[in-house]
Order: sequence, then C-alpha cells, then structure tokens
Amino acid sequence: MKVYLDDERPTPDGWVSARWPEDVISLLKSGRVTHISLDHDLGDDKHGTGYDVLKWIEREVATASFDPPEISIHTSNVSARQKMQLAVSSIKRFTGK
Repeated sequence: MKVYLDDERPTPDGWVSARWPEDVISLLKSGRVTHISLDHDLGDDKHGTGYDVLKWIEREVATASFDPPEISIHTSNVSARQKMQLAVSSIKRFTGK
C-alpha cells in the first residue's frame, strides 16, 4: 500500500489518502505500507505534521526493529523539507538501507 499524507494536494492514483499523522502511523502499524509520501504542513500544527510521522518511524526503527517503507517528501516548506530529509537520513543509517 502507498500512503499519501496531505491536506490540499490531490492524492495520486494508486495511493491511499491520509489527512493526519496518526492516520499514517495507524497504517504503518498494519505492516502493509510499502511507500509513504509526506507533506509537512497539514493545516493544524497542534494536530501534527509530516515530520511527526518520521519521528515515529525513527523511534520504531531504533527500538523495535521496524522495517520502514520507502519514504518520499513532497512538502513545499523548504526549512521543514531539510529537517525531514535529515530524519530520513537517520532512518536509513539505522536500517543500513
């Protein structure tokens, strides 16, 4: 399953739409997600951002041997993109992928 986290952009064909970080995390816990594409700004920072998904993945990879999906970032927020890419690099270091 491919999961697309965004609040404004249309979900690409073949992807499952997610609105909030907890939606993505719930799907990740199912073990069926092969790809995720993340936006950062979701319209309610108190509710979470795409970066929160990456923090969850990083923690699970480090502490629970979680096998992460392929990760893409499609946010337009330049500073958040850099932070998110650093998290992806950290996840890759943990997994050796």
